[in-house]
Amino acid sequence: MTQVAPVTPDVRRARVAWRDYDHEIEYAWVGVTDPLAPVMVFLHEGLGSLALWKDFPHELASTTGFRGLVFSRWGYGQSSPRPHDLRWPVDFMHQQAYDFLPAFFEAIGIDTLADPPWLFGHSDGGTIALLYASAYPSRTAGLIVAAPHIFVETICTDSIAEARQAYLNTDLPQKLGRYHADPDSAFWGWNNIWLDPAFKSWNIEAELASIRCPVLAVQGYDDEYGTMAQIDGIAARVPQTKLVKLSQCGHSPHRDQPQALFQAVSSFLGATRTSAG
Repeated sequence: MTQVAPVTPDVRRARVAWRDYDHEIEYAWVGVTDPLAPVMVFLHEGLGSLALWKDFPHELASTTGFRGLVFSRWGYGQSSPRPHDLRWPVDFMHQQAYDFLPAFFEAIGIDTLADPPWLFGHSDGGTIALLYASAYPSRTAGLIVAAPHIFVETICTDSIAEARQAYLNTDLPQKLGRYHADPDSAFWGWNNIWLDPAFKSWNIEAELASIRCPVLAVQGYDDEYGTMAQIDGIAARVPQTKLVKLSQCGHSPHRDQPQALFQAVSSFLGATRTSAG
């Protein structure tokens, strides 16, 4: 892994009109500054934010020659908080992929038809990346998904139930408060929908077949939120998928095995560019 100097991102704000709300969305450009470089969009997990990624997007984008775009979804980080009486619907990740992402890209001036971005998604962000690529195949250059979800597993909901108890009984709210202006908005929006009985049948396997871009799917053997069935399911429906399965790795490969992840991503991008060229 090439050593890249840390960066303090220039955080900006975009107004995105979506779902009868005007959202203030925080975002930042990291990585290389060449305006002609390809774009890689980083999509965070269910409790993530722009700040919680730390230096990973900048290091990966700088090393691989991308302009990295990092942002906090509605309800997360310093973006507009979710009203506390508003529950995410079962199809909340579909809405993020199909509706919100295009509105956000338009708001900040990204022409995804002329310059299709790469998407790097972690956990829920990986699911959103898969759904976006399935709905907009001509507007997606490629996908890297780490610990994505394509259906609900008991190991996942059991861990999310444990997280609920931790939020109620430990200092987890204070810890999340370092990365979210309204940690209750971030936590309960995510936790309530994943533990909703109506969510047990949630499944996106059928949508995957329309993905046309190259896909790298990464999973840790020690992931407390999912098994290898998640990325094996992607490969079964998207034949151009390359799988990477990491030992001694939990739900966050970019934190648990950064060297191995960098190597896998660099190799995948090199092979993809060689094939395209």
